[in-house]
Amino acid sequence: MSRKVIVTCAVTGGSSAVLAKHPDIPKTPSQVAEAALEAAKAGAAIVHIHVREPETGAPSNRLDLYEQVVKKLRDAATDVIINLTCGMDGGLTLDSLDPITIGKATTLKTPLGRCIQAIKLQPEIATLDCGTLSSGESIFVARLSDLREMATLMRDAGVKPELECFELGHIEIAKKLISEGLIDNPSLFQFCLSTGYGAPAVPIVIQAMRDILPSGAIWAGFGCSADQMPAVAQLVGLGGHVRVGLEDNIYLRRGVLASNAQLVENAVGIIERMGASVATPAEARQILEVEKRG
Repeated sequence: MSRKVIVTCAVTGGSSAVLAKHPDIPKTPSQVAEAALEAAKAGAAIVHIHVREPETGAPSNRLDLYEQVVKKLRDAATDVIINLTCGMDGGLTLDSLDPITIGKATTLKTPLGRCIQAIKLQPEIATLDCGTLSSGESIFVARLSDLREMATLMRDAGVKPELECFELGHIEIAKKLISEGLIDNPSLFQFCLSTGYGAPAVPIVIQAMRDILPSGAIWAGFGCSADQMPAVAQLVGLGGHVRVGLEDNIYLRRGVLASNAQLVENAVGIIERMGASVATPAEARQILEVEKRG
């Protein structure tokens, strides 16, 4: 029997930069939900959800918008696995170092404020970004105390954390949370590659990240922009699961804008040509050891 590979589709993301490049980036809750359902029909077992301000498309972390998306997905009677981001509202900017002045672009909230959508809506999965990261002039803040609190909140809500790791050190932080009993086994890791601020999507890096995972961990990854589909092949070849979608790449090929469903279809084709098969949502739940919610 061929190995089952879980495909996640990240349908819209939290970047403002893509709005001017892709006119069909999902913005409203209805558009996000519809894109997620189309991705599921194309073969995605998991849909990774961000929300945007419906009028402007600006990145948002409003609970009411998540509520609308989740309701639409559950009302559609789909069995796709819902994965809500908890990676928003972690940004810190500094306008000055002398004196230290917090910038107006700072979005940083409390751990509860950053994962309230997961606690209230109880999806099967929610993301937990496992380390502080410099993103140009902005700093994504993930102190160990923040991660401990978010992991505890997710565990108490019955939500499985997807441990997002942008470099090798983030895996070590995640392993500390696991060793402290804050993350239940089997742990789920996501390698975030070629984002421009962390690990590149090259085989030696993916293998190194895989090789330091804790025993029994489930792992997946994604590459950004032109690295998205090459990363699918590399990840599958090394035994991982995969993520695609407009959050990470907006092109089907050079100069041709993609839809989420088209990117999923491309990933499915690569997986099947490599001799593996795509996991259904039911099969993905078995692999991840999560139960259907809602």
